[in-house]
Amino acid sequence: MAEPVELPTRLAILPFRNNVLLPGAVIRIRCTSPSSVKLVEQELWQREEKGLIGVLPVRDVETALSGDQSSKTSPATSESHKQDNKSQHNPIHWHNRGVAARALHLSRGVEKPSGRVTYIVVLEGLCRFSVQELSAKGTYYIARILRLDMNKPELEQAEQDPDFIALSRQFKATSMELVSLLEQKQKTVDRTKVLLETVPVHRLADIFVASFEISYEEQLAMLDAVDLKERLSKATELVDRHLESIRVAEKITQKVEGQLSKSQKEIFLRQQMRAIKEELGDNDDDEDDVTTLERKMQSAGMPPNIWKHAQRELRRLRKMQPQQPGYSSSHVYLELLADLPWQKASEECELDPRAAKERLDNDHYGLVKVKQRIVEYLAVRKLKPNARGPLICFVGPPGVGKTSLASSIAGALGRKFVRISLGGVKDEADIRGHRRTYIGSMPGRLIEGLKRVAVNNPVILLDEIDKTGSDVRGDPASALLEVLDPEQNKTFNDHYLNVPFDLSNVIFIATANRIQPIPPPLRDRMEVIELPGYTPEEKLRIAMQYLIPQVLDQNGLSSEFLQIPEAMVKLVISRYTREAGVRNLERNLSALARAAAVRVAEQDCAVPLSKDVHSVAETLLDTRLAEGADVEMEVISMGGVNNHEISTAFRSISTLIVDETMLEKVLGPPRFDDLETSERVATPGVSVGLVWTSFGGEVQFVEATEMVGKGDLHLTGQLGDVIKESAQIALTWVRARATDLKLVSPGEINLLEGRDIHIHFPAGATPKDGPSAGVTLVTSLVSLFTQKKVRFDTAMTGEMTLRGLVLPVGGIKDKILAAHRYGIKRVILPERNLKDLVEVPSNVLKSMEILLAKRMEDVLEHAFEGGCLWRQHSKL
Repeated sequence: MAEPVELPTRLAILPFRNNVLLPGAVIRIRCTSPSSVKLVEQELWQREEKGLIGVLPVRDVETALSGDQSSKTSPATSESHKQDNKSQHNPIHWHNRGVAARALHLSRGVEKPSGRVTYIVVLEGLCRFSVQELSAKGTYYIARILRLDMNKPELEQAEQDPDFIALSRQFKATSMELVSLLEQKQKTVDRTKVLLETVPVHRLADIFVASFEISYEEQLAMLDAVDLKERLSKATELVDRHLESIRVAEKITQKVEGQLSKSQKEIFLRQQMRAIKEELGDNDDDEDDVTTLERKMQSAGMPPNIWKHAQRELRRLRKMQPQQPGYSSSHVYLELLADLPWQKASEECELDPRAAKERLDNDHYGLVKVKQRIVEYLAVRKLKPNARGPLICFVGPPGVGKTSLASSIAGALGRKFVRISLGGVKDEADIRGHRRTYIGSMPGRLIEGLKRVAVNNPVILLDEIDKTGSDVRGDPASALLEVLDPEQNKTFNDHYLNVPFDLSNVIFIATANRIQPIPPPLRDRMEVIELPGYTPEEKLRIAMQYLIPQVLDQNGLSSEFLQIPEAMVKLVISRYTREAGVRNLERNLSALARAAAVRVAEQDCAVPLSKDVHSVAETLLDTRLAEGADVEMEVISMGGVNNHEISTAFRSISTLIVDETMLEKVLGPPRFDDLETSERVATPGVSVGLVWTSFGGEVQFVEATEMVGKGDLHLTGQLGDVIKESAQIALTWVRARATDLKLVSPGEINLLEGRDIHIHFPAGATPKDGPSAGVTLVTSLVSLFTQKKVRFDTAMTGEMTLRGLVLPVGGIKDKILAAHRYGIKRVILPERNLKDLVEVPSNVLKSMEILLAKRMEDVLEHAFEGGCLWRQHSKL
């Protein structure tokens, strides 16, 4: 229920004759008297929003005199009645307490010839009030009111009272007993249960009592019960009385109905029908559904303990009728048990490491280390089929072939392949399933995948395992710990199944873009194989061998209609894509294929005929065929036009060769060029760094400038805390060695005297963090202070300490490949990263100069043209 709104001090009053509106209740009132009609028109109908009015209980004088004189009349009301002539003829007793109500719905009846109008208004009670003063406004009344219900702090204090807590428990227990009794008779019981669980008990008492048929005096007593304990006590008494009356009525009904209920009749008739079918011999042709399910379960090959559990569930299903609510869910559960591959496994083909290597080479180009690890894994399984190898996790940027590698492993093993996407999964039930007590429950994705492939030893790919999240519904990554542990997954327990299932025969393979988001306990169960990305040469080979044939086939083309030369593919790689994978390359090739498909579909492939050959008039030919006449056909020699010339003409019209003009027309102007680095490092204060992202290595420019100021450092570019600290360390190191590096004269003390430094990392929309930009920041600051440009063909990476040491960083292979894609020829690396160069392709290392640095002075020596002129003066 909605909380009451803030009440005004004055409200228009609507009389509610011989009845009471309680807070939380909804009533429908038919307004026919002139005063009520006028009130609705002026206070509710003419306003765009539904307004507030007060509802006061009133008792006609005749009724009040014949009954109990319990209604209270305020002194203010007596004076107001004298002003209304109509009220003097029909005196009424106004109660001095009422309920503020909000209009939920208004409807206006058709105006009668006498001018009388009827309104139907639906009101929702909000809170109690007392009338302080009642005065007439035209034909209806306006009251000055005082709100009686407690505010939120008072309610919270009252709810701590032990007596109130005891009364609340007693009221809820009695109400729940009443709801349970009505559960089989009314369809709104579920909503009532929700009310019991969600609505505060002081409002729940009013709502329950408003639904009972009680006397007017009892209604007034409930309205006057402002005290919470008194209200709960009265409500409990009324609910208990209503409960007792229902019990008495139920006993009478049971006696009248007799001994045979409707469900017993149905059971008896079904048994008769089954006996009749057996006598007629039709039982085999028309088996009931449960018998069919039982036979299916018997052939499923369940383990003994699970078969006992399934038999108990089947016996329970036999006792139920199809119309009962739990029949369908129980039937679906047993069907799942029957469909699961408890013993069924796919027969593995004979493992041949050489054949597997050939298949991997046919499916993927490069990735030598990855293929070697897969061949080793297959060789071990050949020697020991039941070996429990580690979970392989392919980590790398998008588009490098992680998913297709898993599919190739399944093909090499001869097993079925299941892909489960975990990106964005935050609910533990996606892994373990929902419990059957919930509405709409279902098994987890693992059990669903096994049911789909119908074998218990497939290759299951857990895709995007680094993108799982966690919230109040649980942590899927923690649920995967049991799945991926060979010692635990023998008895994997899905919440929906509620019986153990053996996952030890399943081969799990995971993929991720980054290893850091994976929780350490889960990461410990996996063997990480990194796929850093492809060089331009590898991309060229992939495009020519795999992507172009695939793109042509997807767009209904062949090499006879479209040809993309190697030179054009190189231009696409260098000018339109600078990614680690090949997805953007594939998109660009698809764009070229679509453009060619349009031209092929539109062009006229008619073969030119000889001048001596004339085409037959279509109109004459169609007419003769329509009349049923015989058409004589004669082979005419096409002089001068032989088959070779026809094929040549067809090929010359159909074949489309991509050139630079078509490339720019379809793909637009080039997105990248080799002059970007030289143009951006054309002024002092700019250096080139190498960073690692989830999409592979990237080139990051660092720009520094100075201005008049107070010696402050400004940083921009959406930076994290670590990179901000690196900038502070870099500035501190430069200031401490300003004299040794000849950045200031010996007489000067402060390098930043009268000036501010602003360091910016371009591409401000991309978050940046990490320590590997330390040497780049120092180089940029030294270039700014000396007004000497950094070499445009040089990029660097490395973390620096406050003492000037250059520490190793990660992602060396990705960073060098990124520099190679940008056309950078020299890369400065920490000396301790020398061992990581083994992973870099040899052709990339041959085309680049790798410079190693142990201290920051070594970096400066390599970064500037002609070396570091001030190094001889350095005392470090």
